[in-house]
Amino acid sequence: MSTEERVRGALEDRREAVNEAIREQLPVTRPERLYEASRYLLDAGGKRLRPVVLLLTAEALAEVESCSEDYRAFPDLTGGEVDIMSAAVSIEVIQSFTLIHDDIMDDDDLRRGVPAVHKEYDLETAILAGDTLYSKAFEYMLETDAPAEREVRALDELATTCTEICEGQAFDVEFESRDDVTTDEYLEMVELKTAVLYAAAAAIPAILLGADDETVDALHGYGLDIGRAFQIQDDLLDLTTPSEKLGKQRGSDLVEGKRTIITLHARNQGVDVDALVDADDPENVTEADIDTAVGTLEEAGSIEFAREMANDLVASGKARLECLPDTEAHSLLEDIADFLVEREY
Repeated sequence: MSTEERVRGALEDRREAVNEAIREQLPVTRPERLYEASRYLLDAGGKRLRPVVLLLTAEALAEVESCSEDYRAFPDLTGGEVDIMSAAVSIEVIQSFTLIHDDIMDDDDLRRGVPAVHKEYDLETAILAGDTLYSKAFEYMLETDAPAEREVRALDELATTCTEICEGQAFDVEFESRDDVTTDEYLEMVELKTAVLYAAAAAIPAILLGADDETVDALHGYGLDIGRAFQIQDDLLDLTTPSEKLGKQRGSDLVEGKRTIITLHARNQGVDVDALVDADDPENVTEADIDTAVGTLEEAGSIEFAREMANDLVASGKARLECLPDTEAHSLLEDIADFLVEREY
């Protein structure tokens, strides 16, 4: 069985459990329009990568057979039980919150193949839906039934993560108006905007289940590494994957002038990145224009540079998993790291 098949199997096995928990913990209630908008992207699909990373990390730490335990009464490392699924839902609704607000800021039309929330509803409702998901995430983290000191530490991890996501988004916006962004600055932005949520997904189960600090730190590092690799692969896919597979317009990052590891490398090779497409007339940028731009980036070695960096980060992340017992869940976490840079959408 290939890595992709194993990962997709692991995702499928756990995705419906996560989806059911979302429906249970985030029902559509009064005011219905608000909660329909809050659930809209969650119901539209998604791989549920982050909550699955959280569940697999818990399985590996507790050395349980995959999916054999009740995630609502999951065994911790001290003989107690934790509702680890509530933590998984918390992480996923934070992810959905970030997508809603990202689409508002970028005025994107599509997300996951459907109209963005602010397009399907309206701007005001979309803002409120994102804010609702943000606050609900903290409620869910308080429903894990873990010992109080562990819940407080998990909440601190989640709060810090949310602050860092906002900082990363602010850097991303700032970079659009700068021509002197460095690779190190980009990687810092990616860590804050994207990777920290993977880090939280890997570290929070260790906190809630009572693992030692060394293990928590190692798993946090795993999440940072694979999260940065994930974002670099997203940057690559934005240029190389058809719009219908992406669920949004191909080449949108290039048209919007977003700085990526690809365009930063190209600038260092003397490529006039701003001239690759006509960002002043985004409605008339064609697939052929994107193809030509990608060809220029390939000639500069920028596409391959990004792929190599993503692969190096995955290797680093997998090495951090040595803190875990040798279990099927441990192996699947390694496979997920590989999948993040091998996926095609």
